[in-house]
Amino acid sequence: MEPEVRTVIYDAELTVEAYRFQGIMQKFPNHFHDYYVIGFIENGRRYLSCKNKEYTIEPGDLLLFNPRDNHTCEQIDGRPLDYRCINVQPEVMRKAALEITGREYLPYFIQPVVFHSELVASLRELHAMILAKEPDFRKEERFFWLLGQLMAEYTDQTTVSGLDGSSPETERICEYLENNYTKNITLNELSTAVGVSKYYLLRSFTKQKGISPYSYLATLRVTRAKQLLEQGVAPLEAGLQTGFADQSHFTHFFKKLIGLTPRQYKKIFEEPR
Repeated sequence: MEPEVRTVIYDAELTVEAYRFQGIMQKFPNHFHDYYVIGFIENGRRYLSCKNKEYTIEPGDLLLFNPRDNHTCEQIDGRPLDYRCINVQPEVMRKAALEITGREYLPYFIQPVVFHSELVASLRELHAMILAKEPDFRKEERFFWLLGQLMAEYTDQTTVSGLDGSSPETERICEYLENNYTKNITLNELSTAVGVSKYYLLRSFTKQKGISPYSYLATLRVTRAKQLLEQGVAPLEAGLQTGFADQSHFTHFFKKLIGLTPRQYKKIFEEPR
């Protein structure tokens, strides 16, 4: 069997992350990111569910996730996954949109999958430049060209990323979780805090967000833990500061969502650039 290789590079010039997962059979549970994900499948076929819609993705397909787009994926056949992506923080995308369109806004990708996209070749080239740590001029040129094509072809410039039409009750649940993610939250406390029944909370939140309240909370914690690890905080301390009960619990959830252990992720930001 092909060995697993998980490569992550942080490019300080573009301020983006580049991931490459080779030989991966891991199933990723329903989760979201606070950043844009622009990726493609090099080998393998995966079942993808994004925002309650289902897709079968294969080599040559382009993946476009907005911040907070919930998604899950798993292998369809026995072929290991070779997946590559770049992760772009909202502020980086906002600045790029200003450079490209003359407007300062957050683009919103209108479809998560573009089947057999010609832009995969450009993304593959950019991804290889980042992994090879090439000088910035040619790489930055390719970065802006690719984002310009994606914005022109696959975004709705009248829609701001993150506005999903959720009800006021659901938004209050999100706000409560985001303000209290370090605490030991119970379903009873959450339903009381937002003034709805537990059953209504679970049903309406999951329907509108495409992810359960507990999974939303776990994703928030992992997202905040990533930020601490990037700042040099030790994995044990990062887990405790973000509400995880112990190190094993933290490591389990982190690897399920990110594909790396907290220690492996922290190491990315310790290496000379």
